[in-house]
Amino acid sequence: MILKEQFILRETTIMKRRFLNIVLLKSVQLVFPLLLLSLLSIAQNTLTLEQAINSAWTNRKNIQAGKWDLSIRKLQTDALMKKYWPQLSFEYTYLYNPILQTSILPIGLFNSSFPPDATKALQFGTTWTQSADLILLQPLMDLSIKRQIKEFELQERITASSQAQTEYDLAYTVAQTYLNIGLQEQQIRSAVTDTNRTWISYQLQKDKFDAKRLLKSDLNKAQINHNNTLQKLKDAISQLIENKVYLLFLIGEPDISKADFTIDAGLFKQDQLLKSDLRLQKDSIPELKQLELQGKLAGLQAQSEKAKYIPTLNLKGHLGANQYTNNFNPIEANSWYGSSYLGLDMKVPLLFGEDKQSKLQQLHQQELQFNQQREDKSAQYEKDALTAKLKMKRVMAQINTFEENISLSNETIRIIQERVKEGQETSSALNTEEAGIQTIEADEAVAKKQLWLYWLDYLKSTGQLNKLWK
Repeated sequence: MILKEQFILRETTIMKRRFLNIVLLKSVQLVFPLLLLSLLSIAQNTLTLEQAINSAWTNRKNIQAGKWDLSIRKLQTDALMKKYWPQLSFEYTYLYNPILQTSILPIGLFNSSFPPDATKALQFGTTWTQSADLILLQPLMDLSIKRQIKEFELQERITASSQAQTEYDLAYTVAQTYLNIGLQEQQIRSAVTDTNRTWISYQLQKDKFDAKRLLKSDLNKAQINHNNTLQKLKDAISQLIENKVYLLFLIGEPDISKADFTIDAGLFKQDQLLKSDLRLQKDSIPELKQLELQGKLAGLQAQSEKAKYIPTLNLKGHLGANQYTNNFNPIEANSWYGSSYLGLDMKVPLLFGEDKQSKLQQLHQQELQFNQQREDKSAQYEKDALTAKLKMKRVMAQINTFEENISLSNETIRIIQERVKEGQETSSALNTEEAGIQTIEADEAVAKKQLWLYWLDYLKSTGQLNKLWK
C-alpha cells in the first residue's frame, strides 16, 4: 500500500500539475490537450503482453513453488527406479545368552540301551555368540515395482498439469490487466479531445454571457459539461495508475519506478483475431488434461492392486560366519563356522486380509468419475467459447453504432458551435448535445472493455490463450 500511495502521489503530481493548473488558466486552455497527448507519446519502454506474462511466470513465488513441487515429483520417480538395483546388506550381532535354550531329545531312538520312549533334556548353544552376514537380494520379477513407477510418472504429469493451470490462470489475469491499461490510455486520449471540445463550447457561451446575451443557467450547464469531461480525464488517469501498480505486482516487479512503461498498442489492432473462429483444443487446457490424467491414474492404481497378487521372483545370496564360545573371547580360535547359500526366492501371495474386489471396484468408479467430470467440464468450455463468441459479435455491432453516433454528434456539435457564434442557435441545444455525446462515449468505453475481455474469455475457453505469448 505504501508503494502504491507513493506511486500515485508521484504520477498524479506530474500529470495533475500539468493538467489542473493549466485548465485553470484561460490563456492556455487549448494548449493543454496537446500537452497531455504529447506526454502520453513520450518515448517509454514498451512492455509487450508476452514479456509481462513471462515476467509473471518467472517472478511470482507461487509459480516457483509449483516448479519445486514438480522437481520433487521427478526425484521421487527417479528414486523408485532404484528398486530394481541389487540390494546388499551387512548384519552383525554379538549376543550374551544367560539362559541357554533347552530341548527334549528322544534318546531311546538313538540308543537301544534306553527304553524306546526315553527322553533327555539338553541345553543347546553357548553363552556367547556372534555372527556376521552379507545378504544380497536381486529382484528378477516384481510387477508391483513396475506399476509403482508408472503411477509416479503419471503423478508427475498431473503435477505438471496443475502447474500449467496455475500459469494459465496467471496469464489470463495479466492479460486482463494489460488490456485494461491499454483501454484506459485510449480513454485518456478520448477525454483530452472531449475536454478540448467542451472548453470551446464553454468559452463560446462565456463570451456571450460576458456580453449580457446569455442566461447564467445556460452557462452553468456548459460549465457542468466541461467539469464532467475534466473528471472523466482525472478518473482515467487514476485508474491507469492503479492498473499499472497491479500489473507490477502480477509480474513480480517490486521497483515502483518501473511503472514508466507503455503497452503495445498494436495488440488492439488485431481485428482479424476478433473475427476469427477458433476450435476447442482440449489438450491445451490444463484443467481438462489434469482430469484425463487423474482418470488414467485411477485405472493404473487398479492394475497395481492386481499386481500385488502376482508372484515375485528374486535372486538371493548369503555369505556369513558364526562364533560360539562359553567365554567372552571374540577372537577365540576354532570357534568360527562359516555359512553361505545362493538361490531363487519366489513368493506367492495367497491372503492379504483385505477385500480385493471392493478396492478394485472403488478405483474403477474413481476412474469413471474423473472421466465424467472431464466430459462435463469439456462441454462447459465449449458452451463458454460459443457464448463469448456471440457476445463479441453483439458488442462489436454496438461499438460500430457508437462510433457512428459519436462521429455524427461531433459533427452536430461543430455545426451548433458555429451557429451559436452567429446567434442562430441557442446555448441550450449545444449543452444538450454535449451531455448526449458524453453518455454515448461512456457507453462506448464500457463496450470496448467488454469486447476485449470477451476475447480473452474466448481464447481461454478454446484452449488457445497461448496466442498471447507465442
